[in-house]
Amino acid sequence: MRSLSDTVERLTRMRSIKPGAPSGSRLQKLEGFGSNPGALGAWYHMPDQLPETPALVVVLHGCTQTAAGYDNGSGWSALADDYGFAVLFPEQVRANNPNLCFNWFNPGDTRRDQGEVMSIRQMIAAMVSRCGIDKRRIHITGLSAGGAMANAMLACYPDVFAGGAIIAGLPHAIASTVPEAFDRMRGHGLPDTDSLQASLRAASRHDGPWPAVSVWHGTSDKTVVPENAAAIVAQWRGVHALSDHPDSSGIIDRHSRSVWRDANGADAIELHLITDMGHGTPIDTASGYGGRAPFMLDIGISSTEQIARSWGLTASFERLPKMAPASQGANTGPASASDWDGNKIQSVIESALRSAGLMK
Repeated sequence: MRSLSDTVERLTRMRSIKPGAPSGSRLQKLEGFGSNPGALGAWYHMPDQLPETPALVVVLHGCTQTAAGYDNGSGWSALADDYGFAVLFPEQVRANNPNLCFNWFNPGDTRRDQGEVMSIRQMIAAMVSRCGIDKRRIHITGLSAGGAMANAMLACYPDVFAGGAIIAGLPHAIASTVPEAFDRMRGHGLPDTDSLQASLRAASRHDGPWPAVSVWHGTSDKTVVPENAAAIVAQWRGVHALSDHPDSSGIIDRHSRSVWRDANGADAIELHLITDMGHGTPIDTASGYGGRAPFMLDIGISSTEQIARSWGLTASFERLPKMAPASQGANTGPASASDWDGNKIQSVIESALRSAGLMK
């Protein structure tokens, strides 16, 4: 846990930063949202046209990124303008982490009502109070360290969120030091399923209902290996009381999607493995949302659009290609069947699931 003097010092440094919005950004500074024990910055966007009680999406950038940079790359605020929901962008500062990574590996920043997770929780409370946010429709997403911190938020405050999307992230509470963090990113020393699920249950006193979780990962990610994606699924499978095998697996736009459904038939966990993609957020510049940047990978799939649709924030899935069973090896999307190998994708899914003990 951080000392009082450390918190004061970091807050002082943060407040010395000029609060003006970055050039060309839609974002506005969120001020005075609470005690801010994690000494984070905060930005938000409220479109002109909003319903009386709008939904909120919390978006966490990755290492070396800023809130405005990640927004420009991912297109979240542009999507919010078109479909009428609010967006909140917590932002790391160099006084906390020289590489602008959220400190997902620091126990003092990832325990309920402490450090950075508490700061983000305070930002959300301020948005709810000031902007009339619908408490039933609060969602969170993030990339890499931001994805790991999004998972920490879901674990520590499952009562706050309807759903979360973790992109190239890591399970909650698997590291407590920087060397351990690098080991887990490489897939070394990942806990077994029982330990992963115990860490999630210990993060809060919540007993349900639990937020739906969407996991996105590139199959060629060498920075945070795909075994972490399977481990996130394993971690959340316990609280949702789901079996180790997905209820369905198929292909959308040349990438695989596996789904675990709850007792009511709703999607509780989904795993997207993006074929041959490295470390980053999948975007589709042709969609009009987002743009190429470091770790913003234009591969013809807009994770922003698909995540928002899965949360019911945009139009239905009618414009998305229908999902073909992976065993058929047939693609109903824009690319021809010769452009990909369905059996290869299915073997990648099964390999990742087995590595986390999700499939025998």
